[in-house]
Amino acid sequence: MNRVQHPLSAAFPAMSPADFEALRDSISNIGVQNPITLLDGMVLDGWHRYTAATELGMTCPEVDLAPTNDPRDFVLAQNKARRHVTQAQLALATTAVYDWMPEGNPGFVQLDTECPVAKTTAELAQIAGVHPNTIKQAKAVQKRAAPEVIEAVKRGDVGLPKAAAISKLPQEQQASALTAPTPKVAPAAEAIEPSVSEGPQPDDIGPDAEELAALAAAEAADREALAKLLDSDDKLATAHAEITRLNHLTAQLQQRLNGLMNEKNEAVKQCKALQRQLDRARKGQAA
Repeated sequence: MNRVQHPLSAAFPAMSPADFEALRDSISNIGVQNPITLLDGMVLDGWHRYTAATELGMTCPEVDLAPTNDPRDFVLAQNKARRHVTQAQLALATTAVYDWMPEGNPGFVQLDTECPVAKTTAELAQIAGVHPNTIKQAKAVQKRAAPEVIEAVKRGDVGLPKAAAISKLPQEQQASALTAPTPKVAPAAEAIEPSVSEGPQPDDIGPDAEELAALAAAEAADREALAKLLDSDDKLATAHAEITRLNHLTAQLQQRLNGLMNEKNEAVKQCKALQRQLDRARKGQAA
């Protein structure tokens, strides 16, 4: 039976050609070691394993997702730690995953009776590990951008600030705008989606002044609460002092390790240079 990729799996960027080729070689040698996970007969996790095995004419072990598992949480957990996934790609995938609604799946609906299906921007930001503004940009792209723009973000070719600005253009103009300078946005929107120039751009534009002030106030309150707690508990204060000392020691050791690594690299370079000189001398004697 030919399987298709589940929409939740497709929310994440495809594996690079080099990584896929390495996976294909591994499967060719030892087969598929970890079963793929199915949901409604579609591949929820392990699409690249399944594709490689199919191309090689090999069987691929399968398991069904447990009915008690939320497929959105499952697929995000399986993909969140993938190598080379940028904040933009993760934010876009997270918004797409939690926008997904199953059809004819009462078990999934029952699973969500204790928590709403819809998640706030702050909740999505916490899940993805990005700033809320990054999620706002991802939502704008998911809602208004042409498929070509969404795919460009998934491939890592375009950052979210530019993609969000492009999404404000008419759909028929968006694909051509991918290779043009970022469109100007209205002043009211620039706090969220600023105009940027060509070239690599940060995915997260950071908090605004009001958010910074709120963060500073929260940090000050936390420091004050911690100081009161330490004053009232001698054992806790001693433990805190020891942790601080160990943190300083760790930083010093890391700095020393970095220095030793630099020295090692320099020694390797010198050895290679000496080896080249020795090789040339041997060639001269042989001649």
